[in-house]
Amino acid sequence: MGNSPVDSGSPQQIPVVVLAGFLGSGKTTLLNHLLHRSGGSRIGAIVNDFGAIEIDAMAVAGALGDSTVSLGNGCLCCAVDAGELDLYLDRLAAPATGIDVIVIEASGLAEPQELVRMVLASEHPGIVYGGLVEVVDAAEFDATRAGHPEIDRHLALADLVVVNKLDRAGDADRVLGLVRSLTDRAAVVPATYGRIDPEFLFDCRPTEERVGQLSFDDLDDHGDDNHTGHLHTGYDSLSFTSDVPLEPRRLMRFLDGRPEGLYRIKGYVDFGPYDPVNRYAVHAVGRFLRFYPEPWAPGEARLTQLVLIGSGIDADTLGKELQGCRNDAPHADEHGMWGVLRYVQGPDGPDGGTEADLEDPPA
Repeated sequence: MGNSPVDSGSPQQIPVVVLAGFLGSGKTTLLNHLLHRSGGSRIGAIVNDFGAIEIDAMAVAGALGDSTVSLGNGCLCCAVDAGELDLYLDRLAAPATGIDVIVIEASGLAEPQELVRMVLASEHPGIVYGGLVEVVDAAEFDATRAGHPEIDRHLALADLVVVNKLDRAGDADRVLGLVRSLTDRAAVVPATYGRIDPEFLFDCRPTEERVGQLSFDDLDDHGDDNHTGHLHTGYDSLSFTSDVPLEPRRLMRFLDGRPEGLYRIKGYVDFGPYDPVNRYAVHAVGRFLRFYPEPWAPGEARLTQLVLIGSGIDADTLGKELQGCRNDAPHADEHGMWGVLRYVQGPDGPDGGTEADLEDPPA
């Protein structure tokens, strides 16, 4: 557990995280936690219920203005279309803002499926889908399901589920088990006061990299005085390095079968003779997957370097499965890269990613 030793595998694209959940589940509390514990990273936000955000703290840190878009006039999925959302994303993703991650905090009545569709439909080259995070109130979960049966569908679409307010639930284990049974391979993270490790969602930069710019860490040394100590829950991670190239078909079998709870994969892959010119940056969140070929630098060591992050993952088993993807054969099958190229965006492949997240779950 802890920070990964490998830099982010995604290129210079800003992840856009959709934060959803019914009224009172703790979305704003979680967002404020991320803002205050960002590790020096700068978060841009698109929010509906702006009045619930700690405006004073955000204003001091400069998160208002260039870094926040307020939509106070209704539900985001009804108020804008994909083109309008691109206008907001363009404002937040401008290099001058220095933003590292964008969080769309939906209203409690928003439809997560439509928000995810809009992010995936974005034509903005500077952003990439960062996952659907669904927050549920453990203490009120049964009542919420009774009043809003659509929550089962929302959970089936989620990439990460934060089961919040566990300290108020009399039968926390039962609620956790029930939530897990309603998800489709999502990472399920228990939490109190919305405290999850930000590394689940984005790569935290050291605060000292923000020379001359205040971060929320600088402003909020006292933010969790009533709940001091480590986070309620962290994450499990695995770092994998190989100086032997990976065989693309084997790696795609591994990725297609990635287990429940494995939320993020990032890093670089060397496919050896299958593409001697390029290494492939890989970005996976939940069921979303994309590869980015980029030329090897002259004299650069040709290594595969991957970091896997999840909740309750079996690092030893995953490491062995990745070892099984290695292949030192000197020649390549001309069709071997087809599976990888399905997830490359650009002239050499179709639009990357998968729309599995958008399918309605079976009845």
